[in-house]
Amino acid sequence: MSQAKALVLFSGGLDSLLAAVILKKQGIAVEGVCFTSVFFSATAARRTAAAAGIPLREADIGEELLKVVKNPPHGYGQHMNPCIDCHALMIKRAGELVKERGCDFIATGEVLGQRPFSQNKDALKRIAKLAGTPILRPLSAKLLPPTKMEEQGLVVRHKLEAISGRSRERQFMLAESFKLSGYATPAGGCILTDPVFSERLLKTFDYWPDCRVNDVALLKYGRVFWLKLNEKIKNGRVLLLVGRKESDNEEMLKLAKRGDIVLELKEITGPTALLRGLPAKSEAIMPESIAVPEILKMSALGLGEPKSAAEIIKLASLLAAYYAVRARGRTVAMEYEHINK
Repeated sequence: MSQAKALVLFSGGLDSLLAAVILKKQGIAVEGVCFTSVFFSATAARRTAAAAGIPLREADIGEELLKVVKNPPHGYGQHMNPCIDCHALMIKRAGELVKERGCDFIATGEVLGQRPFSQNKDALKRIAKLAGTPILRPLSAKLLPPTKMEEQGLVVRHKLEAISGRSRERQFMLAESFKLSGYATPAGGCILTDPVFSERLLKTFDYWPDCRVNDVALLKYGRVFWLKLNEKIKNGRVLLLVGRKESDNEEMLKLAKRGDIVLELKEITGPTALLRGLPAKSEAIMPESIAVPEILKMSALGLGEPKSAAEIIKLASLLAAYYAVRARGRTVAMEYEHINK
């Protein structure tokens, strides 16, 4: 009989690492797949897979997942995280990859009852139906009905685990016995569980229901302002971002696209600002310099009031300059770039 091969949904956390190692110890070849999007990356998975000697494939599901986040059939978790539907999407994509990668089945690091909403028996059963290929959960397999892989002898059932609930004591015992280290912590990783980002995203869906991945990616950086344009354009809202730190400035510039206006201080180091949503043929005047007060009262800026394109650019210039502390109380030169790429 040829060697069985499993495609493991790999996050870089302990549970998915243990799932892979348990199968490897049965002589099963394993390959990890880590799905990425604007909401989570493969950084942890990449590091853990390399340390454990597990080949890893990365696959972007950003556009598909954004559609799910806008309208999740099974609803959200505590914030904007549609855990069941997100995981179902990953399983479905993994099912499409199984034959392509020459694998016999999918394995995951799911633990029965660890997440009451998305890892109860009913949720696991619903997710399994979407895969179109057998799924093995090595950490909880003994608590679940035998899979085809076990019945066919590809996997030895008594060498699998019977873990349930939120306690991770058994996982840590296994990690110690397998001499595993360097794996990611269970918390974090998905920005959809962050309350601040969730609030930004909800507002974006309200103002720009047709937003794309690039629009959502911008929300992760800097200070976010939504401004009303007094001209008749679709949705009527303009997005303004002002960087908080150098890495914000760098990421905003990477994400800038055709039609955006990038604002920077000419002679003083400070934040980059980016405007998105102004009319393409706007004839707004871009001020060469801006007078920056010592103290700026946000309540006096009328952020919620309709403004012309020129007023919006002036306001963006003022905010970019004000957040550069050295510019306060001075008149500073500004420079602009209208992105045409």
